[in-house]
Amino acid sequence: MAQLHHDYPKYSSLNTEIIAVGPEDSKTFSEWWHDHKMPFVGIPDEKHVIARMFGQQVNVLHMGRMPASFIIDRNGFIRYRHFGQSMSDIPEDRNILALLEQLNKE
Repeated sequence: MAQLHHDYPKYSSLNTEIIAVGPEDSKTFSEWWHDHKMPFVGIPDEKHVIARMFGQQVNVLHMGRMPASFIIDRNGFIRYRHFGQSMSDIPEDRNILALLEQLNKE
C-alpha cells in the first residue's frame, strides 16, 4: 500500500484509477484510510463480496485474504490479474506501470 501511495502520481499520469479493497469493517477501514492519507479510492469488504466476485483467495494459515491485483480497462475487461501466494507476493509497481503504458498505447 505504501508503494501505491508513493507512486500514485505516476498512476494518475497514465489515466489510471486505483481502487483498493480491504477485508476490514467500515469503521476500521475508514480510520486507517484517513490516518494514512491514502490518495486513491478504498472500499471496505468485510463480508468478502468483492473478493469472491474476483476469486480472491483466503488462506487461514496466513490469517486472511491473499493479495490480488487487477487491471480493468475502460470497457470493463480484466487485462491483467495476479493472485499472490503469500502476503509479500505483490507485483512491483514498475511492472504494473510498464503494462499500463503499453495498454494506453492500444
